[in-house]
Amino acid sequence: MPYLFFASKLLVINRTRFQFHQFDRFVFLPWFFLSVIDMESLKFLAVRGLFLVLLLSSAAVSSVIGIGVNWGTQSTHPLPPATVVKLLKDNGIQKVKLFDADPVVLNALAKSGIEVMVGIPNDMLYSLANSIQAAENWVAKNLSSYISSTSVDIRYVAVGNEPFLKTFNGSFLGTTFPALQNVQAAIVKAGLSTRVKVTVPMNADVYQSLTTVPSGGDFRSDIHDLMLSIVKFLSDSESPFTVNIYPFISLYADPNFPIDYAFFDGFSQALDDNGRVYDNVFTANYDTLVSSLQKNGFPNMSIIVGEIGWPTDGDRNANLQFAKRFSQGFLSRFVSGQGTPMRPGPIDAYLFSLIDEDAKSIQPGNFERHWGLFYYDGRPKYMLQMANGTRSLVPASNVKYQAKQWCVLSPSASLDDPQIAPSVSYACENSDCTSLGFQTSCGALDARQNISYAFNSYYQIKNQVASSCKFPHLSVISTQDPSVGSCRFIVMTQPSEVAVNEKSKALRYSAGSLLLFLCFFILALL
Repeated sequence: MPYLFFASKLLVINRTRFQFHQFDRFVFLPWFFLSVIDMESLKFLAVRGLFLVLLLSSAAVSSVIGIGVNWGTQSTHPLPPATVVKLLKDNGIQKVKLFDADPVVLNALAKSGIEVMVGIPNDMLYSLANSIQAAENWVAKNLSSYISSTSVDIRYVAVGNEPFLKTFNGSFLGTTFPALQNVQAAIVKAGLSTRVKVTVPMNADVYQSLTTVPSGGDFRSDIHDLMLSIVKFLSDSESPFTVNIYPFISLYADPNFPIDYAFFDGFSQALDDNGRVYDNVFTANYDTLVSSLQKNGFPNMSIIVGEIGWPTDGDRNANLQFAKRFSQGFLSRFVSGQGTPMRPGPIDAYLFSLIDEDAKSIQPGNFERHWGLFYYDGRPKYMLQMANGTRSLVPASNVKYQAKQWCVLSPSASLDDPQIAPSVSYACENSDCTSLGFQTSCGALDARQNISYAFNSYYQIKNQVASSCKFPHLSVISTQDPSVGSCRFIVMTQPSEVAVNEKSKALRYSAGSLLLFLCFFILALL
């Protein structure tokens, strides 16, 4: 088994806090263990060179067997929450995972019959850790009120999100466990402990293998005691261990990674661990966690895979074909109940994610805005046989679009115009140009088409306001669709009457990815 060596100084951004951290990393890893490194760190290697919840009944909570999704809301034009809830129900999705406790979303989920996991962001851990009253107030506001008055079926509370990422430099080491304890105590006091369970979604680098096989798994040495305290607490409260695993990152991080090992349809050089055969990186990663739990006295602890998925754009390996291959393979394992060598049976997991989010930070990579099973407007990206037997995803209904018009480069504009470069730069800084790049969905556009794509992206995100298509002597509004092949020039949906949350309004394109686009733009001019 060959080893891979990473030695780099990385600047990493966490998806929920958008805080930058610099650190040194030296890691020796076998292929199977690549996705055990924290996801955010591996994702950011790019700047150097669906959620389906498949939850089963757990020992702690009586859950229905069904399909669920992570519902993220970092979009400039989020679909109305009621539309999203109908989308979930039309596709037989019975569970949803949220990253906060947004009241608009929770109200939309009332009496829907959909089971919910609400989230507590990392920036709330300090106050919850230092005040039991703060925890009780949070539970009263975000759990009790919805469960009792609007019948929202809340089953889990995710306390933080990947709080032990090395890139946080220990920022949450002292607050995560106390916050978890206080939230659990508040849930008990509210009389909800038999219904609502706590968990902490962990990044996959909280465990590791000092050997080349999953059976050598154990928790990371620098947080070993803390992890055991948390695991014991979760076990005592009959709560699950949640972990995020991304096989895509294994392939994204290393061009020599064997591509078939990232999927579920067989790999000729499977890993043999004392008779247990691993033909894909996910099962090897998952069983490394199982081994870590067994080694420390928790052989039967429930596990939820908090995040797993495959993006469809923004990278040469992020495409519809690979995403369908991965998602269908994962779903098939869930339906068949095959599980892993150390944990036979259906996998309990969330596929990331439901809908594309065009306002997400792309510091980890341009693919960050393309994890959805559905496009921004609720259209399914590919055929997918769900666990309920349907062979295709059902699109969102009654989606309202803006006018069928596009902002494009004027036919009379010259590519030598000195205003082109700053205009394209401004457009991409304030919109989404992540589909422009090498071997992406719009990577084959010529120079004029590249410019038109940038202009139109800005124009659509700005709600087709006339002033947003007034690049000096360069742009015109056209009623002829400029889409080319698989590259779609979008028409944006109408703004939702109810903004999901404030972060949906913030959109800035990263400088690194903008430079990448400009490089391709310049090449197209040659």
